[in-house]
Amino acid sequence: MSDLKAKTVMIQGTGSGVGKSIITAALCRIFKEEGLRVAPFKAQNMALNSFVTIEGHEMGRAQAYQAEACGLAPDVRMNPVLLKPSADNLSQVIVMGKPWGNRNAASYYKDSQVYWEVVKQAYQSLASEYDVIVIEGAGSPAEINLQDREIVNMRMAAYANAPVLIVADIDRGGVFAWIKGTYDLVAEIHRCRIKGFIINKFRGDKKLLDPGIDSFERLVPVKVLGVIPFFKTIQVDEEDSMFYRTSSEPVACEFVTIGIVPMPRLSNFTDFAPLFYEPDVRILVASNPEDMEQCDCIILPGSKSTISDALALEKRGWFATIRSLYERGRFVAGICGGFQMMGSSVHDPNQLEGLQKSVAGIGILPVETTMEQTKVLKQVSLTLRKSEIFDVPCKIYGYEIHMGTTMITDLSFPLFENDDGSAGIFKGHAMGTYVHGFFDEDRARRAFINFLRKQKGYVAIEQGFVYRAFRDEQFSKLSTLVRQNCNLEEIYRIMGMEGRKQVFEYPPL
Repeated sequence: MSDLKAKTVMIQGTGSGVGKSIITAALCRIFKEEGLRVAPFKAQNMALNSFVTIEGHEMGRAQAYQAEACGLAPDVRMNPVLLKPSADNLSQVIVMGKPWGNRNAASYYKDSQVYWEVVKQAYQSLASEYDVIVIEGAGSPAEINLQDREIVNMRMAAYANAPVLIVADIDRGGVFAWIKGTYDLVAEIHRCRIKGFIINKFRGDKKLLDPGIDSFERLVPVKVLGVIPFFKTIQVDEEDSMFYRTSSEPVACEFVTIGIVPMPRLSNFTDFAPLFYEPDVRILVASNPEDMEQCDCIILPGSKSTISDALALEKRGWFATIRSLYERGRFVAGICGGFQMMGSSVHDPNQLEGLQKSVAGIGILPVETTMEQTKVLKQVSLTLRKSEIFDVPCKIYGYEIHMGTTMITDLSFPLFENDDGSAGIFKGHAMGTYVHGFFDEDRARRAFINFLRKQKGYVAIEQGFVYRAFRDEQFSKLSTLVRQNCNLEEIYRIMGMEGRKQVFEYPPL
């Protein structure tokens, strides 16, 4: 058990996707607003969405989001173990930001003690530097088949001596049965750590829910400390599912339509999130290749398994449709795995991704990719080369995270200054890049949209919206929502911080 002075609270859930990551982010922002030095922590994360730190360490995107809520640069200690599913019952294991190879469930849990030692060291180091650590669990602590070997739920709570709040999603139905069952199935030795429940995604009049809460609290000796309303007006990063709608409706009368190709193993969907909020952009996440006919631009996003996804997309007719649209003048862009697929072929001679050693690409960029053992992990700062697409100098801050090396096989133009094309190229009406976060930069995103507008004969719009200021505003709205609908005084008390005077004045929603 930890004897560090950092105060802790742990957010667990009745299952995956109930809102643990968002409640954790909200508490991180609340504690920051209260003037506390706060950091997030998740011992083990399973997600395809990852981030690269300034040191070149890979970590879960959700913890990077929570670090942003704290006003911190992401730190790999916040997520010491990351599992990236690459096939059925197979995941790439990332430990302290570096890949340790692929493991199935049996081999991973066989070595759970090794990972547990890493987790303890990371937590100890992080907790020695901050006033508060907000810890997030994974899945459910009621998974009784894993309770003797898990490293992310009650075992972590016991080590950090953390009180536990359990989040449940009422929108799925059966919320009281869900939290009662979770409470009952937690090992008795740990049950005393559960100090409160938070009901998430509630619709309607809370007065109608109160009798149910009263009855529930007579059955379980733990109080419901919050009922968070279902919200659509606050934009947050989701961990386990794409946060965007299946379509977005533009505000402007003259707009461009951008289609997103649905990769089977899509990773880092946040790459194109900023495009959703531009007033003159309609985003279509297509279900079928034929849907792309209505698009002015097609984006192929990243993939955890480029070859497997390429085979799946080709089989369903996506490659043929994209190639046809390109030949008819539609613009095509690819990020990371999507960039690799736009080339002539992708090779995997060492079978790092599976049994298939080679696959044909779409063939609209003159590049060829070979998978290699060494994973590229780095942050980048690049300047876009002036072109007909990007007609003003733009600085791009992002990161690369990929397994393959891409070679240019024919005449093309580097996307960035002082780069040989390895970070990205364009040719004709197609471009590809390895840089995640490309569209986060306001000037680059607006230049790209204006290029598409000009292709349709529309006048350029000089100013879109400011993405980073928008994100900060969403954090403030999220913290306000949770403040207004949770018993923060009781949360402070169970953390051993009772009597602390709250210093933050928050506006009504």
